Amino acid sequence: MAFFQYLKFDGVDLPLPVSYEVELHDVEADSGGETEAGTMQRDVVRSGVVNIAVTFQVTQKWLKLMTGFKKKEKISVDYFDTETAEMRNAGMYMDGFKSRLEKDTSYKGLWTVNFTLKEF
Repeated sequence: MAFFQYLKFDGVDLPLPVSYEVELHDVEADSGGETEAGTMQRDVVRSGVVNIAVTFQVTQKWLKLMTGFKKKEKISVDYFDTETAEMRNAGMYMDGFKSRLEKDTSYKGLWTVNFTLKEF
């Protein structure tokens, strides 16, 4: 049975994630806020900016590959868009990269890796 592909970095298919959470944010201008009359005013510059929190359990080979992607300024990410239920491409970067050894194995360990992808 084949698994659905949730993420692809620069054309490289990533393994099936343990967790995958998509957040959509609005970017507001500094001119927004509370007016003198006490009402809220939002000046949305850009809506639907994607942040994806993801967790993987991987071998050392994948840990090394993901650490390499962390060092890049920009990654071309194909991701599963929960809004359209289709794959979408965006330029993103990794933030909050963490890795933790779960179990020592003959394949140099089973690692839990988590990070957030943020859209430019």
